[in-house]
Amino acid sequence: MKVLIGGFVLIVVMTFVLFLIPGPKEDEDYNIDINMEELKLTSSAFTHNGSMPSKYTCDGEDINPPLSISGVDPDAKSLVLIMDDPDVPKYIREDGMWDHWIVFNMPITISEIKEGEEPEGMHGEGTSGNVKYHGPCPPDREHRYIFQLYSLDTELDIRDGAGKEVVKRAMKGHMLQKTELIGLYKKINS
Repeated sequence: MKVLIGGFVLIVVMTFVLFLIPGPKEDEDYNIDINMEELKLTSSAFTHNGSMPSKYTCDGEDINPPLSISGVDPDAKSLVLIMDDPDVPKYIREDGMWDHWIVFNMPITISEIKEGEEPEGMHGEGTSGNVKYHGPCPPDREHRYIFQLYSLDTELDIRDGAGKEVVKRAMKGHMLQKTELIGLYKKINS
C-alpha cells in the first residue's frame, strides 16, 4: 500500500513540474507577429480620474481636450469615441446619463485629436441635440466624464447624427478593443 501511495504522489509531483516548464512561445519560435499592445486613450490636459481644466467645460471655452490614441488593433477597420456623464441627477434625466460627444467611423490611423478640433469621422447626436463636443456642465456636484474608445472590425452602416443607443447597437459583435479615460469636473459656482 505504501508503494502504491508513493507512486501516486510521484506521478502528481511530476505532472505538476511538467506544467511549470514553459512551452515554446509562438511569436518567437514561429515568427508570428502578435500585437500585444493595448488600446490606450490619454490626454495631456488631465490624468485618468483627474480633474478636467475648466477650459474644456461650460465654465470655459467649451472645447474638446487634446486626446492621444495608441495601440489600435491592426485588424480594426474603424474607431468609435463616446463621452458621457453617468452622474446626472434623476430629476434631470431619469436614466442618469448625459451623452456629450459621439464620433464613429473614425479612421484607425488617427493618433491624436487636437484641442478644439473635431476628429475625422461621423458625428452622433448627444443628449443636448449637439453633433459636436459638448463639455461638462454638472448642475450639482463633481461628475465623472467617461471618454470611451472602441476599435471595431467594421465601419458602422448608420446615418450621421445617430444617437448613442443606435451606435452601440450597431457596434454589437464588432468590438475588438475598448479603453476609457475618466475626467472629473465640478462646476465653479456649485
